[in-house]
Amino acid sequence: ENINDFPLNITDCAQVVVPEEVFFTVAAAGILENLLILIAVVRNKNLHLPMYFFICSLAISDMLGSLYKTLENIFIILCKMGYLTRHGDFEKKLDDAMDSMFILSLLGSIFSLLAIAADRYITIFYALRYHNIMTLRRAVVILAIIWAFCAGSSIAISLFSYEAATVIPFTILFPLMMFFILCLYVHMFLLARSHAKKIASLPSSTAHHRANMKGAITLTVFLGVFLCCWAPFVLHILLARFCPHNPYCACYMSIFHVNGTLIMCNAIINPMIFAFRSPELRNTFKKMFCCSR
Repeated sequence: ENINDFPLNITDCAQVVVPEEVFFTVAAAGILENLLILIAVVRNKNLHLPMYFFICSLAISDMLGSLYKTLENIFIILCKMGYLTRHGDFEKKLDDAMDSMFILSLLGSIFSLLAIAADRYITIFYALRYHNIMTLRRAVVILAIIWAFCAGSSIAISLFSYEAATVIPFTILFPLMMFFILCLYVHMFLLARSHAKKIASLPSSTAHHRANMKGAITLTVFLGVFLCCWAPFVLHILLARFCPHNPYCACYMSIFHVNGTLIMCNAIINPMIFAFRSPELRNTFKKMFCCSR
């Protein structure tokens, strides 16, 4: 409520509002696409691999992000219609639950991307021992630890979101994890050539190396899309907490709805990248839609 008032009172920046029809269409498309990813992985036994399990984790995070923004928009509409109040006890609990879902989505996406990056790193540099290092059981354990940590952190952060001691570590975690993943990719590409030379004498090593590098490039695209879609909203959180009365901060916060729409666009773009760059997923989608054997 305060964020919406500042741009009008302090600056000349008009509030940028995304039409509700566009908002709900983007959210529905993101939920549907990620749901198709989950169904495809469940139905195709060839996709029952650690890599695709981590991809499913990312898909669940994207679904939660779209669902959060959808519920938030419905909540705002109900408040405008008078069915809900902004400061009631029920509304406060509902708002905390939605905030917890948002944080869970963000943390789940970050750690899922980290798990995917680590899996790709092991695939490239420890190709001969990959199946011994990254087993299905270990992948499930890793995902269980990730989601348990994210769930606990989301609840704690949403309960103490008004404390600076809570907001600062949360916002620092985002660039810190992104920097770590970026370093992992840089190291991956720098050592890829030397690694390729070492295994050049092995049968089919060239094709295997090209496939792994193709996967690394795909994950780099994911990371870039994730930064473009989530970073504006994380910046919004920082500005809303530390400089809400500053005219420049208030002007940036006037595009709140645009930043929220970018989050849902991320949920749409990720499945599209998977569908176009993964032959196994493409074949699975064809079988699902064409009802072929």
